[in-house]
Amino acid sequence: MKRTLNINIGNSIIHIEEDACELLTNYLIEVKQHFGKSADDFEIVADIENRIAEMFLEALSTQQKQVIELADVHVVIASMGSVKDFEDNEEEIPDAAESETNSHSARFAERKIYRDTDEAMLAGVCSGLSHYLKIDVSILRIVAVLSVFLGGAGLFAYLILWVAIPKALTRAEKMAMKGEAATLEGFKRNFEEELSSVKHNLKNANEHLEPLVKRSGNFIVEFLEVLGRLIPVIGKAILKFIAVVIIILGPILLFATFIVLAALFGFWDSSASQIFPFTIINESYFTDFIIAVFVVLAVPIIALVLLSIRVAFSKIIIHKMISYGLLLVWLAGVSVTIFYIAKITNEFKEEAIFTQEVPIKPFPVYTLELNRSMFFSKDDSLRYQLNSAEYSGMVIQNDGDGPFTLPRNVIISVEKAEGNVPVIVQSYRSQGRNFEVALKQAKNIQYSFVQTDSVLKFSPEIRLKNRANWRDQRVEIVIKLPVGMKINVDRKLDGFFQGYSLWSCDEYADDPDADHSHELYKGIMTADGLECQNKH
Repeated sequence: MKRTLNINIGNSIIHIEEDACELLTNYLIEVKQHFGKSADDFEIVADIENRIAEMFLEALSTQQKQVIELADVHVVIASMGSVKDFEDNEEEIPDAAESETNSHSARFAERKIYRDTDEAMLAGVCSGLSHYLKIDVSILRIVAVLSVFLGGAGLFAYLILWVAIPKALTRAEKMAMKGEAATLEGFKRNFEEELSSVKHNLKNANEHLEPLVKRSGNFIVEFLEVLGRLIPVIGKAILKFIAVVIIILGPILLFATFIVLAALFGFWDSSASQIFPFTIINESYFTDFIIAVFVVLAVPIIALVLLSIRVAFSKIIIHKMISYGLLLVWLAGVSVTIFYIAKITNEFKEEAIFTQEVPIKPFPVYTLELNRSMFFSKDDSLRYQLNSAEYSGMVIQNDGDGPFTLPRNVIISVEKAEGNVPVIVQSYRSQGRNFEVALKQAKNIQYSFVQTDSVLKFSPEIRLKNRANWRDQRVEIVIKLPVGMKINVDRKLDGFFQGYSLWSCDEYADDPDADHSHELYKGIMTADGLECQNKH
């Protein structure tokens, strides 16, 4: 049975055997006697104690035991190096080749990835990766900036790495980040380099500020000192405020994204082929595409919320492996989304058109009206369960003003006929990945035109048969009238005319108090084309 003690080293409580504690105490006394010659060197002693505490905690966790034994202290001393060996190395002057070999083996160790905030421009991600990958930090920063323009991919990747990669806080972590061995010699060299860098920066700052101080007096110096203390405080307060706002709005936005996803799948199960703009997506990969888009939107929201929690409360709430997993899931979602966007774009590669000529009964005057009545085929009647007896004499109408209607796809124009017979020419257009597919899509267009005596009724929109996807299908209607024939146009059709407006045919068009709701625009076909009747 051995006696154990509790010691406090590196702000950690360690259970250690008595003989191991005695050896550790003698070792630390030698370290303090060697490094504690000045006030600045006590920082090295504190860093060495912190590193020893980390090694003890790692040993306890790895070996799954509760007490540090004598063998563990010997392992730590062998890893850190003894003061006697360190002093002997300082006094000896080996050969050049041997010196370079010993210096390399003593100085360098396995690199670990951390964020380097000492050389950071933002969060130290690029500077930390530059140490780990041995790449110039300027190259990584240029790549990071350029990747932001790739749909914001670089920004989201940077945020996720910010959350996943820990910050190098202790001297041992900073040395491991640069691949320097955490030995007594390594701590001494690292501290001397840091102290030299600080003195150099202070010297440069003094050279630049000294003339200003002499000219402006102590007031400017005091103002700069106060400003220097306020800026970090104000900056942290602003960052925490933004983080709190994101923490509040992030879950709401994520919940809204889930609601939209559920709504989309609800629409898809009912009648997606009739809903724009989702009818652009082929049914075969609709689910995959929507889920990929959801991942692309949801993962950055989750990353922002986690980052905001970390900024607001200074805590790491997620394991770095989970962060890497989120990054991989997001990149997979981006890849799938880009793939299907390319497939959808390819569906608009070529255009096809077919035309049919419809004769109309001749009348001296035609009236053009907008007809919102819905015309159903036999298949439509069966699908919508329209009983002919029950719905006899009833007209079903579609206002065509919903948020999911197709874009304006009916264009009407009036031209001079070559002969004395009025006709209507209908051109059906569509796009597709090749001409054959585009022509098939054009054949799926259903458009209704009705003549009742001298009244020509035009539907305001087309319908797509056979659950066809939207491929910019449209109908162009050309009304060809002989010279001298007149037309009266319902004002609701004015927006469907291409190239000109009949608004000027209203003799009260300039009167703001006139009632135009039931008026007809009156035109007449001349040798030069359609003109207003009130001009003749």
